[in-house]
Parts: sequence; C-alpha cells; structure tokens
Amino acid sequence: MDPSPHDAVSRAQEQQRTWYGEPLGDLFRRLMGDLGLNQARMATALGLSAPMLSQLMSGQRAKIGNPAVVQRLQAIQDLAGHVAEGSVTPSQATARLEDIRQLSGTSVLNTGTHSSSSGTAAANAARHVVRDIQSLLRAVASAEEIAEAANTLASSHPQLAEFLHVYGAGRTADAIAHYEANQN
Repeated sequence: MDPSPHDAVSRAQEQQRTWYGEPLGDLFRRLMGDLGLNQARMATALGLSAPMLSQLMSGQRAKIGNPAVVQRLQAIQDLAGHVAEGSVTPSQATARLEDIRQLSGTSVLNTGTHSSSSGTAAANAARHVVRDIQSLLRAVASAEEIAEAANTLASSHPQLAEFLHVYGAGRTADAIAHYEANQN
C-alpha cells in the first residue's frame, strides 16, 4: 500500500527539520514576516519560482537542490537578524535583498553590514565564511550524515573529523569560534 500524501509531507518536513533546523514553511513564513515580504518577493530573492517555494513550504518537496539558493537563504536569514538587532533598517534590507538575489552561489561575503570597525568587519566575514562552508556541506548531506562520516574518520583523521563535526553538524556560533581560533 502506498503511503498517504500526509505521510509523505510529514516525512519531508522531518527531513527539512534535520537539514535546515526546522520545516521550511515555518522558516520562510518567519523570514517573510520579519522582512515584510510576500511569497512572490521571497521566491524572487531566493531565485526560486513561486510554485517551487510553495512546494518547499508545504512539504511537497523536502530539499533545496541548488546550493546557490541555500546560500541566498542563509544570507536572508542573516539579513533578518540584522534587521531584528536594528543594525539594518527596513529600507536598507529591501536594497540588500536585491544584492542577495544576484548572488551566484560563489560567495555571500558582501551581504553583511558595512562598518568602519575592522573588528566588526572581521566578525561579519568570519560569519559569512562559516555559513558558506555550512551551506556547501549541508547541500550534499544532512547533519546526521556528516556526523556519521566524521565519526568514521575520527581515528584516522581527527582534524578532518573535527572540521566535519563543527561545520557540518554543529552550531554556527561554535563554527565561528573554531574558524576564528584557527585563522592564525
């Protein structure tokens, strides 16, 4: 007997929770609310068709297949954080969304706040580098799969295993601290 469509949606949403930390419908609705976007504008910023965004939000599709879209999503999450903390105004956010839309997937280093402080710029650069690494790793495997691979490598290649654990299966804050500690 074939599984019901509801079962397939539940499975897809559970996979999204594993890969993205929460179901994409919840994530996209929160970001649209935070940034004052409708679904069409969110799709445009991500570089997705509106029907594809709808399928991801409803759980009809589980995974974002294009790493550039994953990077844009992370840049939009970062932007929403800057708006929430007050370092970016809503009008500045609108302009930055256009910059994010134009990202080709090679780098999201230019989407952070601009600051005359080199410390702030360095922190923003570290955050973006870490998010790029996380995005690339998570585009090819889930956090669970990356942790399993790291455990397999731990005895023979402990530094590579640590890298995979920290960047592929760990929290962004821990990965940033690791990145900053290993820059020298």
